[in-house]
Amino acid sequence: MDKPVVHRDPEILGGTPVFVGTRVPVKNLFDYLEAGDSLDDFLTSFPSVSRDQAVAALELAREVLAPDAHPA
Repeated sequence: MDKPVVHRDPEILGGTPVFVGTRVPVKNLFDYLEAGDSLDDFLTSFPSVSRDQAVAALELAREVLAPDAHPA
């Protein structure tokens, strides 16, 4: 995905990073996964977030946290 996935605006949830075009905090995705829920569970609960956006956010996190990691 070439477009930005995460947006931060002080006028939207006080600057909490959200998925572009939504008011869904990116943290919600990590909270779901941490709780053992699937990506599909998250997407069902937040239909304004596309699968491509969620996957791109996860890839962005991987790039930032583990830049030498490669997908299997």
